Amino acid sequence: MLRRLIAPLLAVAALCVVPVTPSGITAAHADPADIAAASRGVVRVVIVQSDGHGSSLIGHGTGFAVTPEYVVTNAHVVDPLRQDDTLIAGVVPPEGRGGFEARVVAYSPRNDLALLKIKGDGRLTPLSLYAGQVTDGADVSAVGYPGNVDLAQGLSLGDLVSPQAAVKTRGYVSAGRSSKEFDTILHTAPIGAGNSGGPLLDACGRVVGVNSFGTVSDNGTDSAFYFAISMRELSRFLQQAGVQAHASDLPCTSIADLDRAESERAATDQARQTAEQDARALARNRALETARRQAEIAVLTERDNGMALAVLMLVGTLAAGGSAFIFAQRKRPQATRIAGGSALILLLGAGAAWALRPSLQSIDTRAQDMVDDQPGASASASPQPATRTTGKFICVLDPQRSRVTVSDITDVPIEWSADGCMNQRSQYGLASDGWSRVLVPNGEDTIAVTHFDPDSHTYTVERFLMGLDAMNAARAQRQKTIAPACGAGDAEARRFGDAQAAIRALLPAEPNERMRYNCQPAP
Repeated sequence: MLRRLIAPLLAVAALCVVPVTPSGITAAHADPADIAAASRGVVRVVIVQSDGHGSSLIGHGTGFAVTPEYVVTNAHVVDPLRQDDTLIAGVVPPEGRGGFEARVVAYSPRNDLALLKIKGDGRLTPLSLYAGQVTDGADVSAVGYPGNVDLAQGLSLGDLVSPQAAVKTRGYVSAGRSSKEFDTILHTAPIGAGNSGGPLLDACGRVVGVNSFGTVSDNGTDSAFYFAISMRELSRFLQQAGVQAHASDLPCTSIADLDRAESERAATDQARQTAEQDARALARNRALETARRQAEIAVLTERDNGMALAVLMLVGTLAAGGSAFIFAQRKRPQATRIAGGSALILLLGAGAAWALRPSLQSIDTRAQDMVDDQPGASASASPQPATRTTGKFICVLDPQRSRVTVSDITDVPIEWSADGCMNQRSQYGLASDGWSRVLVPNGEDTIAVTHFDPDSHTYTVERFLMGLDAMNAARAQRQKTIAPACGAGDAEARRFGDAQAAIRALLPAEPNERMRYNCQPAP
């Protein structure tokens, strides 16, 4: 039978159940860093009664932020508020110094959903919703505040209304079964009383459902299964409430998979370039062989022609010399001079014909020139002209090389200068990995590291979803880092790059999100 509250013993027993995935399906395993990052927006929802002299806890459950001001939970968690208007609702985040008072702004008992709005200027870290289809056997995690854990820890009322880390459990989507009352997801991630209203997360930390209730058998011996309200129900509920939450329908790809794909892509590109170079070299060698044969025939022919011409001129020299001798014996001075001059000219011509014959070494040079003079030879041998590396660009997300969980997908216009200035206002730092800028905002718990490679026209944004203590440490380090103005020079850009390394040393090994853009020159 179905029950709203799940027995603690069944929750513990469910941890021992071995999930079964269909043959041939490889479930994507949840990244603990993503689940921890999503947990920043998971809150404890408390119902408190105050009589002016003291306060008492009437009940509590779990909720999660869908915007900085709005929190989703189960309708049955806040149902006491509708029975007694003296009760107060509050949300207690997992980090910080306290909680916030809230009021119910939407209530739907049909599908067990409710929406709270924080009073005052309190702000929470919203979770991202997954708009795609949840597959059978998918790895999921439940995050919340089960009462059996609170009981085991001996927590007091003061503890329950103080910031505490949420409890995380893991399981799998189990078949396509749903409750009859409303659309749900059946899964095996253990939840207990107090988890009601908490998120069911996919491997990327995106909300795929709202945990609501579980199963229990009459004898208490069967394995426990749990139901989460589906995204179809939640999306319709938020739309009717006029709340716009961030949603993503991109597949969940791990950073490790992206890195592996990048390595394979680089190896493929290198192999392709090597194959192209080898093919060009082979074609050139074949062309050289053909040209050398042609050059060899031409050079040998020219050498033979030069030698024959030199021999003929030597014969002519001897004939003219003999004539000069005869004319001299006959006392004919003018004829002697003409014959002697002719002999001298012929002798010089013979020497020139011999000397001007092409050498055998010129065969290789002439063959090289013949290949270089062929159409297209210079274009294939020389590098392609460099593309534009400065100016305005339009950068478009490459989904195959990206992991997007919390950001909107839009084209990014940028303007880049040779000295590392982005959009005429932000100087990037120069380090061993190129140009980058580390952004540590005050208004959100996210650190972004942006890269731009002007040679490959690649713009990359990596986001790290940080906890409160880590963000405070990063902000403190940022105060020590002074960004130079645009145009400060390479020396200042390198100094800034070294200074940013101190902030990057505080970041986890892998980002929660990586968005890689391909940039083209803007019209």
